[in-house]
Amino acid sequence: MEKFPVISSILSADHIGWLVAKKYGLVGEVSCTLLKTGINHSYLIEQAKNKFVFRLYSLNWRSDLEIKEEIRLLNILKETGLSVSFPLKDINETYIQYLEAPEGMRQGVLFSFAEGDKLLNFSADLHFKAGETMAKIHQVTVNLELERVTYTPKVILEDSLLKLRKFLAANSDESTWMGAAQRYLLDEIHKADTSRLRSGAIHLDIWFDNMNITQDGQITIFDFDFCGNGWLCYDIAYYILQLHSTEKDMSQRDLKVESFLRGYQSVVKITDEERRILPVLGVSLYFFYLGVQGQRYDNWSNVFFNETYLKRFINLLVKKYFEENISTEVLS
Repeated sequence: MEKFPVISSILSADHIGWLVAKKYGLVGEVSCTLLKTGINHSYLIEQAKNKFVFRLYSLNWRSDLEIKEEIRLLNILKETGLSVSFPLKDINETYIQYLEAPEGMRQGVLFSFAEGDKLLNFSADLHFKAGETMAKIHQVTVNLELERVTYTPKVILEDSLLKLRKFLAANSDESTWMGAAQRYLLDEIHKADTSRLRSGAIHLDIWFDNMNITQDGQITIFDFDFCGNGWLCYDIAYYILQLHSTEKDMSQRDLKVESFLRGYQSVVKITDEERRILPVLGVSLYFFYLGVQGQRYDNWSNVFFNETYLKRFINLLVKKYFEENISTEVLS
């Protein structure tokens, strides 16, 4: 019988647990359960009262250098006392593990556990604390350069739309609208006063799914897999974008957005130019993450990603956010 190659696999949680126990010198009973199979695979490691998360990167998703730079950023944040999930060394003082999966060699990193729970909806006071937390991270990462991707308009808007072409008919209304929106957004970004936009290392994925909150309101940020270089206001724009998606009560949404911004500005002031361009960057990040979904079709998004999904996403989220926060007329 012919043996077929594999493009993606889910590695045994039991065996991941045994590997982590051995590599990190965990004694006593160690259990491992699969948390999720997303862009990467995450496993929960439990030993006595201790918890950890083992991230298993998908094949060829990140280079060793990219992972090392993510680790470097997290260690910088940890050393300054910020509440982030941080990488852990094994007994040989090594961060990256290499696992021979059926599809090829995959890297893995063990991270500290972020205490608390993911909360889809939470109070304005906690959004204030989230703003504080993001601003404190930006105080450290402003002007910090990583040997990772720089999120230029080309990466965010142009490359991303190309990744959607094979999933969305070129003559569809949605494809036409996305092309027009892309041109408008690129033009607005080109006109921005970049001297008033702070740059540095950014997370680019701070939202409820990547932060845990304890009962006493302590927030821990995790999953820096998309970290790179760019305008710091990309992080602000993405947070607000996600709040618009998760909070359906408009009055509560606006209250929480303003509370988040007040929390941020209690630490660092947002320039007028940054605030002006937030909606433009927010819509642009919809392009970017749709592009990621298209890019990872073979080994992640194929269970939901198709033309029907794209049309609904564009009409109900991208176009709606554009019209509510930029204009109902510029593309008509």
